[in-house]
Amino acid sequence: MFLIFGLRTRVTRSAVVQQVCRHCGHQAAQVLTRRSTKFSLFFIPLIPVRTRHIQQCTFCAAEYPVDRAEAEHLMAA
Repeated sequence: MFLIFGLRTRVTRSAVVQQVCRHCGHQAAQVLTRRSTKFSLFFIPLIPVRTRHIQQCTFCAAEYPVDRAEAEHLMAA
């Protein structure tokens, strides 16, 4: 009997907001993405392992993590 298991990460774009970049200091569009990693068994995602929110500047392409509360605030705005 074979067991096929692993981790699968799914990336979804949550929002695009205009903000000043923390890295370069320019006013530019910031893309907020959600990366959720799930444990999968026989190619079926079952158990969520980790969820991260990442904000990326479209001017300098710098990425930095955003906590959940700030991500929800940015999506509501």
